[in-house]
Amino acid sequence: MKHVQDLAAPIGRILLALMFVVAGLNKISGYSGMQGYMDSMGVPGALLPLVIVLEVAGGLLLMLGWHTRLTAFLLAGFTLLATLIFHSNLGDQTQMLFFMKNLSIAGGLLLVVSHGAGAYSIDNRQRS
Repeated sequence: MKHVQDLAAPIGRILLALMFVVAGLNKISGYSGMQGYMDSMGVPGALLPLVIVLEVAGGLLLMLGWHTRLTAFLLAGFTLLATLIFHSNLGDQTQMLFFMKNLSIAGGLLLVVSHGAGAYSIDNRQRS
């Protein structure tokens, strides 16, 4: 069972983090459209560079398992905040699905906060 847990931790981190890295990179390629969308939702588009850095850097840190608990905590908070701002129209079935998906992602990130990076991470590398 230990071998399964050792493999599950990095795979889980990668799967959670992949969404953030891809989303951040996609925001770069669709920068002006995303800035306009943020403005239309009452969020200053000037914050977009910060969002991109948080998503890409946070995702990469989570993948590598470096400062994992702090990173997972920040990403969970970011996810919950973005969910409340961008997916709060629960009368729309698609927005309800996005809302629930993001709650699940935040829950997974909070499990990482609770349990740490696990095996195969910079946080838990063997020191000689």
